[in-house]
Amino acid sequence: MPPTIARDAYLAMVGKEIGVSPWHLIDQKRIDTFAETTEDHQFIHVDPERAARETPFGTTIAHGFLTLSMLSVFNYEVIPKIAGATMGVNYGFDKLRFISPVRAGSRIRGRFTLTEAKMRAANELFSRTSVSVEIEGEDKPALAADWIGLVYFA
Repeated sequence: MPPTIARDAYLAMVGKEIGVSPWHLIDQKRIDTFAETTEDHQFIHVDPERAARETPFGTTIAHGFLTLSMLSVFNYEVIPKIAGATMGVNYGFDKLRFISPVRAGSRIRGRFTLTEAKMRAANELFSRTSVSVEIEGEDKPALAADWIGLVYFA
């Protein structure tokens, strides 16, 4: 669990790596559960025999949106809480790219660098975080994005 820090300390982190999350397993069960939730049953995700036979991946791969959705847990594991904050809001992404497939059975983690943080109002902080999702043992990340958030204060 990340520490709680003062707002000024958070603002001073601009340009610095905030942290790296622990590894998380993306197994077939997680992929299948995501397929059920999103109703995306494309064979490259849910049919290991066919994926091995008909794709260059050798097995099933995670949905790109599953990989993206893991940013939430990575965020909770890495990004410090800001003292006095009442809530944070996901404001969207810029430059989101899915770079490499995440094969079933792989482990992934998030790497976060705070690239911008500024007060837009007395009670509203705008932040931009460069995030990548690394795949254990792979040279290229699964995804890279600029994640935008808003943090509100009482």
